[in-house]
Amino acid sequence: MAATVDAGVDLSDLEFWARPRREREAAFAALRERDSPAFFQELKMPFVKTGAGYYALVRHADVVEASRRPEVFSSEPSVTGVADLPRYFARYFGSMINMDDPRHAEIRRIVSRAFTPRVLAKLEEDLAAAATEIVDDLLRDGPGDFVGRVAARLPLQVICDMMGIPPMWRPRVYEATNAILGIGDPDYTGGREFAASGVTRTGVLFGLATAMAAGYELNHMAMKLARRRRVRPGDDLISALVAAEIDGESLTDQEIGSFFILLVVAGNETTRNAMTHGLRLLTRNPEQRELLMADFDGRIGGAVEEIVRIATPVIQFRRTLTRDHEMNGHRYRAGDKVLLFYNSANRDAAVFDDPDAFDITRSPNPHVGFGGPGPHFCLGANLARREITVMFRELFTRIPEIRSDGPADWLYSNFINGIKRQDCAF
Repeated sequence: MAATVDAGVDLSDLEFWARPRREREAAFAALRERDSPAFFQELKMPFVKTGAGYYALVRHADVVEASRRPEVFSSEPSVTGVADLPRYFARYFGSMINMDDPRHAEIRRIVSRAFTPRVLAKLEEDLAAAATEIVDDLLRDGPGDFVGRVAARLPLQVICDMMGIPPMWRPRVYEATNAILGIGDPDYTGGREFAASGVTRTGVLFGLATAMAAGYELNHMAMKLARRRRVRPGDDLISALVAAEIDGESLTDQEIGSFFILLVVAGNETTRNAMTHGLRLLTRNPEQRELLMADFDGRIGGAVEEIVRIATPVIQFRRTLTRDHEMNGHRYRAGDKVLLFYNSANRDAAVFDDPDAFDITRSPNPHVGFGGPGPHFCLGANLARREITVMFRELFTRIPEIRSDGPADWLYSNFINGIKRQDCAF
């Protein structure tokens, strides 16, 4: 722990996540230079059972190796927080992301039916039509918030269509997912930012209650849909989950609710942030934008990968050691916690030349913006790529002068690299 303090970095300090972004990137660069992974004590939180601490995996090689070894670096009991999920939280958020094989593989096989190349090809017309409508509205109404009016709309519409969510429910889905991933940010969960006010019993209680209320609401949406699909099945994900059997047993309503929450959260939050980061990057790097527009179809694939690398919408996930294990010269013990910092791995100079530069021609580009290789690689990665491609083609074809305008309003989070608001101009 002393070495971490000497470096002036404490990833458990909530004030760290309110620092300017360049300072945080420099701190991760310093951590990557260490001979062994830094250990950080867990932040003590009221109402949450915390442990001793965790190792920060910040190098690309470590993140990739841990991702490839799920039998050693387990996703159980939780990947979305340093502390184990309280039982009342696990009721709503204990989905397949927090499972190991074989149950993870069984659930993933069911859900993956909605993400096959054949299904995604059928979605192409729907994506194009939705993107056209979004740009129509933007041209009609004029410049404004790119997040709410463009980036958030397409992925939300797509995932809701895939799951059979009625249009009237969709605004609440959007608000609920913001509350779940924005815990600690006063714009989404109320109260005061933890970095400014410190961790208080009232603040934590309010944040947990807000996230729980959002989870409860989404869970009950799923149960309503499940009841309908049992009587009248459709061609959507909820119908597939209702009909599925694992080891001869159907999924419970609670399990369906948890998967529903995972898919609606992951299906819109990360892609909308990648789109917003993409507009900012292409605005701040006009030579890269010119390069893209000179051959959009030939270069958009590389541009999307580079946007995801730089943006890294999900900052980190946790793993827990199932047994003693040595990796890259460091000995881990059974029960140790590690955090896989994808944002740091994606700027590792040992893998990426000039890692802070935005280069849409970068090749190869083995980023971990969709997670590391292994069974938990993002199921919706190809869908996200298609959404970004279709949206940017429509935007840059019809509004070639569109650009980000002014500073971004960043989400306060050590989990999601989110942008709450970013104005655009044209």
